[in-house]
Amino acid sequence: MNQETSNIEVFPATADRWDDLEKLFGPRGAYSGCWCMFWRLKRSEFNSLDGEGRKEILKNMTLRNEVPGVLAYSDGEPVGWCSIGPRAGFHPLENSRTLRRMDDVDLWSIVCFFVAKPYRKKGFMTALLRGAIRYAMEQGARIVEAYPLDMHTPKLEGKNLTGYSGFMGIASVFEAAGFIRVAEASETQVIMRYTISTTT
Repeated sequence: MNQETSNIEVFPATADRWDDLEKLFGPRGAYSGCWCMFWRLKRSEFNSLDGEGRKEILKNMTLRNEVPGVLAYSDGEPVGWCSIGPRAGFHPLENSRTLRRMDDVDLWSIVCFFVAKPYRKKGFMTALLRGAIRYAMEQGARIVEAYPLDMHTPKLEGKNLTGYSGFMGIASVFEAAGFIRVAEASETQVIMRYTISTTT
């Protein structure tokens, strides 16, 4: 862990942290007014709402303590976000052809990362990932699934991600955290799983 991430803390996004989540996402709602609703709402509902409508849904989830993810802090400031929860709660994911269910296992999914610009490419995704796993374990999860990009595929090798293209994470970061590949979703995206030990 580098010096910048050595003092990072990760907490569930509960009601008392809404102001921090709002501050982190800023006026653009993280990615172009998404407010991390892309994988939570049916596509028709997502497309029918503007940024304020999506923000209101995320706010209400948080204020009801329907924890939509975890927040990372550095020196008391919110700097990063990871969306995690039971896969069944991510409606478009459940209906996805590319990321379709492989089996009937009860599992949790990680679907999004957002790190404030000054903190990108400094290891905060790793810290968020570990915090998300810890939270899932505390809630009784036994398997956590993720859908990152593999930057070593022929199509992505040697390229830099732009915009929000890496919002679902990078495979090498998940591998370093103990995730294993269970399927190739596409020529650039993989499905990975982490099994939480019952003795942990």
